Amino acid sequence: MCAAPLSRRDSPIVAIATAPGRGAVGIVRASGPDLSLLIEAVCGRSLVARLATVLPFLDAEGRGIDQGLAIHFPAPHSYTGEDVLELQAHGGPVVLQLLLARCLQAMPGLRLADPGEFTQRAYLNDKLDLAQAEAVADLIDASTEAAARSAGRSLAGAFSKAVDSLAQRIVRLRMLVEATLDFPDEEIDFLEQADARGQLHGIVSVLDDVLATARQGALLREGLRVVLAGQPNVGKSSLLNALAGAELAIVTPTPGTTRDRVSESIQVEGVPLHITDTAGLRHDEHAADDVERIGIGRSWHAIGAADVVLFLHDLTRSGTPAYDAAELGIAARLPTGVAVIDVYNKDDAAPARGLAEGAVVLSARTGAGLDRLRGALLKHAGWQAAPEGLFIARARHVRALQLAAQHVASASGLIDEPAPELDVLAEELRLAHDALGEITGAFTPDDLLGEIFSRFCIGK
Repeated sequence: MCAAPLSRRDSPIVAIATAPGRGAVGIVRASGPDLSLLIEAVCGRSLVARLATVLPFLDAEGRGIDQGLAIHFPAPHSYTGEDVLELQAHGGPVVLQLLLARCLQAMPGLRLADPGEFTQRAYLNDKLDLAQAEAVADLIDASTEAAARSAGRSLAGAFSKAVDSLAQRIVRLRMLVEATLDFPDEEIDFLEQADARGQLHGIVSVLDDVLATARQGALLREGLRVVLAGQPNVGKSSLLNALAGAELAIVTPTPGTTRDRVSESIQVEGVPLHITDTAGLRHDEHAADDVERIGIGRSWHAIGAADVVLFLHDLTRSGTPAYDAAELGIAARLPTGVAVIDVYNKDDAAPARGLAEGAVVLSARTGAGLDRLRGALLKHAGWQAAPEGLFIARARHVRALQLAAQHVASASGLIDEPAPELDVLAEELRLAHDALGEITGAFTPDDLLGEIFSRFCIGK
């Protein structure tokens, strides 16, 4: 479902703003150019701006549906920039549906809000930029404390300010370059006098810092998809249970116990790790029965979609010809574009010898070596200790920053030439500026807006 088209953006909207189900309090929220008719019909009186008023919510016959708090936020001093009415009732589903139906009946033209339409209107009315609007959804969806705090900083504008500051530096440099283009015969060399090279190199440095921070923020939001892979009975399910700290997967000595994927999300230093245990891989899949063969196929599919594969090896069987041959066969099939960490399990039962650099030795049974594995996962993810000012970011933000960095790098190469092509230099700076504008919404097409806001919950 896409966000509301332009023709519908002026119509008043209403929705239940609290999560489905029973609760102590439920909220029905309305927004539009003028809600005075709705306020009179449902509240039976006008409301003092931004003052919570206890009163009965009335049906069409003047009977009370419920008693609660009503708050009116007149435009433009509201979340959406329009008139906003919040009705805080008891949180029963039937009560809220009755109240919602009453609102739709009371005001002609009032319609149900699309997902994310309240925040979309806040963006369109310049109450939030696009990065801040996305941070609203990220704050709601945050799966760790670090992600929630970082989303809060983005909502407060930390990310937007960093991007805007960088964009302004590029604009100032564009002005210098274009001034030189407009007045080529002037004796004063604008670029030399204003240290254009130094300015551009400073932009490169700052952009690298913002990009590095955005990558950290994107990892904090998206997490890392980790797949446990290996032959049957190497300890994949035991490792999942050890990492999760709970008995999630069945563990038995019988090969092929795990027939399908088992997933769990954990966090390490605030970074979400989405870990999937898979059916044991066999080099000769024809040896498996039909059910296990389907599970193995799903295992390979999960491996192909992973960010990191933990390839588990059994130290108690290492050195056995049949086992080692199967290991080589599985390793040859692992996708080349996916990071692989070799994990040698059962260190408590057999010694580890002659292992490749970067391998992790552990015992899923005793827990020895788990901290080394967690550290290796964070290292593969590119995670560094989270700075206090870290902000949340999305994959599209990282792509936009990478594109801006490419154009700035091209500009840097041009400006270092003895006789730089200023028109090309100006174009590279413009493209870098446009890429940054996509982050905050200055140059964002409507179809992207529809994609972003359609992923919000209804009522927000």
